Amino acid sequence: MAEVQTLLRGPVSVARYRCTSGPSDTPYWEQYGSWSVASVRQGSFGCLCRGRRHELVPGSLLVGRPGDEYCCSHEHLAGGDVCLSVHLSDDQVDEIDPRRRAWVSGALPPLAEMMAAGEWLSATADGDDDLGLDEAGLMFAARFVQMSGAVPAPRVGVSARERARVVESALRIAAQPQTEVNLQQLAREACWSPFHYLRRFSAVVGTTPHQYLVRCRIGRAAQLLVTSQQAVTDIALDVGYGDLSNFVRSFRRATGMSPRAWRRRGQGQRKICQVPRNAST
Repeated sequence: MAEVQTLLRGPVSVARYRCTSGPSDTPYWEQYGSWSVASVRQGSFGCLCRGRRHELVPGSLLVGRPGDEYCCSHEHLAGGDVCLSVHLSDDQVDEIDPRRRAWVSGALPPLAEMMAAGEWLSATADGDDDLGLDEAGLMFAARFVQMSGAVPAPRVGVSARERARVVESALRIAAQPQTEVNLQQLAREACWSPFHYLRRFSAVVGTTPHQYLVRCRIGRAAQLLVTSQQAVTDIALDVGYGDLSNFVRSFRRATGMSPRAWRRRGQGQRKICQVPRNAST
């Protein structure tokens, strides 16, 4: 059962979805009614769409095209999920993506750029930023369009049991991004060899385990820069970086700006920065 909180209505609308479904609930087919891109904020769920199965974890994106059918399930986690979703009218989509190439129903893996942008959108939705929510929604959608063309689709076959192990592992990483992990440790916890674990994690989540860890750290740092008064050095340490210069490089690579510039923008400077298409973490 999903609880929908509409935060904004119009050509650009924003809604927060809270789903309480779990493994015992029967999934059912639904249909997208609008162009949408949603950031997974908490929890996890599976989505079957256009013949492909996706597993979504914190930082993943769910993309919807009007008329396409999809089926969400929650067999790996009790307690459901929370998503923040941007919905656009036809005119808005045509303005930011005239050929509509980015709008393929399904999912995108967690990307540092989009995780940081998701924190930006969330801060605006919570009133912690002075952007208009329609502005933040458009910026989030435009950044999604920028990044969507650079994401390869993994093709490794993964069983349902293996998916469950990967989702559990990814949720542990997302819950404590400040904790350092290594491939051997993660593989041992999943009862796999490091190579098997790496291939399965990459196929299900769409990133390597370390990439996901770094992207969770960037997302958490982006949130703290907007919502707290902590010094940048303290934030770097809190999210798991032992070296400030390494944190600044990673953050700039992900967002196109320095941590201090990100904070200034959150405090009132409405500069829309462009993210390089080849940016990655």
